[in-house]
Amino acid sequence: MNEGPARCWICDRTNWIDLELPHGVLCRGCRGRVHYHPRTCPVCQQRRPLAFLDDGLVVCAGCAGINSPFACRTCGSEGHPYGGSRCARCILAERLTTLLTDPSTGQIHTRLQPVFDELVGSERPQTGIWWLLKKKGAGTGPRLLGQMARGETAISHGTFRTLPSDRAHDYLRTLLATLGVLEPWEPHIERMTPWLDALLAPVAAPHVDVVRQFARWHIIRHMRHSAATKGLSQAGANAARARIKVALEFLTMLGEYDATVATATQDHLERFMVTANGRAPGIASFVAWLRNSRINTGLTTPWIDRGMPPVTVSDEQRWEQVERLLHDHTLRTYTRIGGLFTLLFAQPLTRIVAMRTDQVTADPDGNVLVAFTGIAIPMPPIVDEIIRTHLLQRGKSLYRSRDTGWLFPGGIPGQHLATENIRAGLVEIGIKPYESRKAALFQLAAEMPAPILAELIGITDSSANDWARLAARPWSSYIATRPGLQ
Repeated sequence: MNEGPARCWICDRTNWIDLELPHGVLCRGCRGRVHYHPRTCPVCQQRRPLAFLDDGLVVCAGCAGINSPFACRTCGSEGHPYGGSRCARCILAERLTTLLTDPSTGQIHTRLQPVFDELVGSERPQTGIWWLLKKKGAGTGPRLLGQMARGETAISHGTFRTLPSDRAHDYLRTLLATLGVLEPWEPHIERMTPWLDALLAPVAAPHVDVVRQFARWHIIRHMRHSAATKGLSQAGANAARARIKVALEFLTMLGEYDATVATATQDHLERFMVTANGRAPGIASFVAWLRNSRINTGLTTPWIDRGMPPVTVSDEQRWEQVERLLHDHTLRTYTRIGGLFTLLFAQPLTRIVAMRTDQVTADPDGNVLVAFTGIAIPMPPIVDEIIRTHLLQRGKSLYRSRDTGWLFPGGIPGQHLATENIRAGLVEIGIKPYESRKAALFQLAAEMPAPILAELIGITDSSANDWARLAARPWSSYIATRPGLQ
């Protein structure tokens, strides 16, 4: 190793030398750039650090016939550089082994072995190291994991119920549940009980009992159903809490009239609905539950035909948004793809974030196909290029260890990207996903028969028929134009 500055053969500047090669030297900055940004070798076509000359070509160490100075001294991998002479995966494995070792056996705790395997085998082990070193939260998650490994704390949901429901604890709890260490759990449902306790703390006993029954046997029950079928979003959880609050407001008003939930009359209900303004629709579920539970069968709420949701985004605005997503390379790739799937194919964000990599394929001609349901749809030009770039970045680079299966992997190992990640990116540039999806549904319903629309984009036949009527193209138009039925 030369001491002092010399001329780097890549940047051709006199700088502090970090690496000697047969054909010259590399400065510290160029060595880092080469290692952290591998490229496709022109000889072997593999993505590796390229810093070696061979017949005028800049190639990888293997094609130059020398031992790679970028290789980890422990495992020999050139991937996941983390400074020094060892890769991030080996450093993370060492630190996790120390953290998760059970003193009674001298081995990694049996139940926590999946945590070790997932974090070490993740696509970016650097993230695991950063998590272990994170200052914010004073290392809450790693510290709790260590206590579990040493037997100082039980590995159970009960442990988390005694701890604050904050981001650090929820992250670890979700990680353990995702990996099968703990039973599955739904954060939005789990948080309902402490929220309900705080809401009802100052409330009189008769009202408390009724609201608790309503919350337990109606609201939370429906939340569990949603979580098990289509997924429970933050918006759904907020709506559930709003219904409970409206029920409590109604009971509070009854107290002002010396009435109870059992003696309440239709006049009481209508008075409440007049004064409740925008919150009145939320009382319908409470009244329905009172009737079904035989607590009060004399109350009814008027049925309101809300009709189809209004389409507030014009077709011109929609295509302007599409153009922005197609050509704005400053946006995150998952934001562009998620927005395009919404604007072009009317896909909800909850479905987009949960897509798997096997839903994206290629035909014999190399065209990218995406199956939102069971039918693969060819992607239009530019969109297919963006998808290819995304797959290349997350699945075919030197830094890949294994495929998680998610098209959009999330921050928690084993989970997909959160809906809010894409939503926030779209809203930031003026695209409201819900409104834009309605515009896409309206346009698609005008361009194709409702049965085909339902099958292609994964909506119910009833919903497709409603949008067809809104676009003035009912089911009968499809039947009348089918061959053999004319």
